[in-house]
Amino acid sequence: MNSLSMVDWIVCAAYLAVVFGLAFWSMRGQRNSEDYFVGGRRMNWAAVGVSMFATSFSSISFLGLPQRGAYQDFSFFLTILLIPLAITPLLWFLFVPLYVRLRVSSGYAYLRLRFGPVVQRVGSLLYCGYALGWMGAMLYAIALTLKGIMDLSPTQYLATLIGLGVFATVYTAAGGLRAVIWTDVLQALTLGVVVVVVLLLAVAGIAGGWRGLWETGNAHGRFAMFHLNSDWLAAENFTSPSSVYTAVAFSLFMYLPGYAVAQNMIQRYVCSGGLRQGRRVVVLSALVNAGLGFLFLLLGVALFVYYAQAGGPGMPALESEDQILPHFISARAPGVGLVGLMLAGLFAAAMSTIDSGINGVASVIVYDWLGGRELPLRASRALTAALGLLVIAAALAAPGLGNNVIDIINTIAGTLLGGLMAVFLLGIFSRRANAPGALIGLAAGAACLLFVATSTDFPAWWYGAYTIVPTWGVGLLASYLFAPPPDRALAGTLLAGATTEATLSGIKEP
Repeated sequence: MNSLSMVDWIVCAAYLAVVFGLAFWSMRGQRNSEDYFVGGRRMNWAAVGVSMFATSFSSISFLGLPQRGAYQDFSFFLTILLIPLAITPLLWFLFVPLYVRLRVSSGYAYLRLRFGPVVQRVGSLLYCGYALGWMGAMLYAIALTLKGIMDLSPTQYLATLIGLGVFATVYTAAGGLRAVIWTDVLQALTLGVVVVVVLLLAVAGIAGGWRGLWETGNAHGRFAMFHLNSDWLAAENFTSPSSVYTAVAFSLFMYLPGYAVAQNMIQRYVCSGGLRQGRRVVVLSALVNAGLGFLFLLLGVALFVYYAQAGGPGMPALESEDQILPHFISARAPGVGLVGLMLAGLFAAAMSTIDSGINGVASVIVYDWLGGRELPLRASRALTAALGLLVIAAALAAPGLGNNVIDIINTIAGTLLGGLMAVFLLGIFSRRANAPGALIGLAAGAACLLFVATSTDFPAWWYGAYTIVPTWGVGLLASYLFAPPPDRALAGTLLAGATTEATLSGIKEP
């Protein structure tokens, strides 16, 4: 697919125009940082839940899930299912009540209450490094994808990367978290429309329709989901990208830290009001994630059956397997706007990640480094715009962090968020944990991961384990070498802690 029809350009332009319109509509009624960074804590919980899904669904998922369904099987759906089955209960019972109880604007205010300002700032730095790296990888991925799909020259590729980054930055800076939430809702709806329309188009070209899809896909093992060697401790169970152990590793060591301690997610738990609304956000996001994840994988199976069925054209020869979805759309429905809709879906998947991250980092700077100082809205928007430029710079530097985007993201998440979550778990579960112990634990986790990454060939999806376990274990043991934390550090910060007036006033102190 090297060119777009006029209808495709119109579809893309209309989508981008609506995004801009939502952003500037969201500026209405904004008066202070509370409105700008947490939506005044009165956002609609259903919109926030859909937005939470959109933030976690990247442009890599948009192309990668159909690719998994077409060329592999349904094994990745087990990873997706673990979001509602494993991650959501942990968020429901542990993290959401903690953040709502303490009424945090930045999740790292918890670290100041529990461990003091030094650990708080270390934690916020870890998140900022993760967010900038993640956003840069996403922007790099979408620009690289468009380069392959549209046969862009190096100059066009660079202009596309910068243009998308500037676009996401402008609407995020204009409307704050409210704009992020509502544009994410639009982007999630766009993703849903794309997958349903293309799935129906594919099934219409399959002999026997839905029955033919099931029979042929099942005959070729495309619906297989559980892979585990009879020897449960066999090395291939831990290194195969399709194994049950790998699904668990992705869930606990990559996805869980992103949901539990990343500021862009914490904002969503608190911006809709109380505990009931925060829990609804988590459940709705998990259900949407599972539903659309299933549809995108099913679409991949449908593409395989369409090409591989008796009398079909045969699987196409592509430069990259990720191009199977764009190839099908451009071949089956050229010039009718579906290519433009697909590109809008790609934009949606990328920008919903970038806008949330930019707003999250800006909020961390304001609440953790500026002491929650009340900035004029103009200053908050300028800060957000400056961060957008850093994201573009990170995207340009992303190729230096790994051979492919998945490696980049695994490395960033495992290195930075794994240790951060371990510190939160130290504070929540151990009365004895203190600031020196937490910092020593972080150093031990970083050293362990550095050794594993440079001296072994363990898969990157286990990186989080090599950070979380030593950070927690060494941090707990090291805490016994120092004085126990004062009672005020334990008020409302342990698993079953209750909020006190001292706790709440402590959050508000600069």
